[in-house]
Amino acid sequence: MKQKTIYLIRHGETDYNRQGIVQGSGVDSDLNAMGQAQALAFYQAYQHIPFAKVYTSKLRRTMQSVQYFLDAGIPHESYEGLNEISWGAREGKMPNNFDNEYYRTLIENWAAGHTDYPTEQGESPNQVMERQQPVIEHILAQTDENPILICMHGRAIRILLSWLMNHTLATMDMYEHSNLCLYKLSYSYDTREFTIELSNDSTHLLALVMHQ
Repeated sequence: MKQKTIYLIRHGETDYNRQGIVQGSGVDSDLNAMGQAQALAFYQAYQHIPFAKVYTSKLRRTMQSVQYFLDAGIPHESYEGLNEISWGAREGKMPNNFDNEYYRTLIENWAAGHTDYPTEQGESPNQVMERQQPVIEHILAQTDENPILICMHGRAIRILLSWLMNHTLATMDMYEHSNLCLYKLSYSYDTREFTIELSNDSTHLLALVMHQ
């Protein structure tokens, strides 16, 4: 039975993450010192995995999170389809009570099934799914690439896992995430189904937490 193993990670910490500022696809930030340490810790824990290819979004924070693997010579492809959701007008702005209420209402609408509802001047979860699908189809078509590493973004990962697992996007918040967390997935070419083997795993970061 032919399978593909996918290691799916969220990017490491940025200063925007630390300050609670949404970045979306419009803010192309760099990893901060903690994010760089997280990237190194993940590499040290998983450098023994013979990744055939690394896939990232077009945003710097994902590429920097896997830079050690790229420096080791592993082939790399980046796609806008893997970018974070566009949060639109509120990207890069310090949070305030009005914005916090806006996000709460927005996410409640999505959880109620209104996943075609876009962010202000941004994207809806449905639109993100539609741009993710051809990228995933391309990745799965590379049947000789196994295992692979994909680095993405928080909300984009929630959306991706929802439709990969044949759930509605309204359930996306069940897929929790943290900076440089790992989801390990297995795809069966026979059944065309995904299984999740590890969820939001961050055991590779325990040493960093202990030293904080």
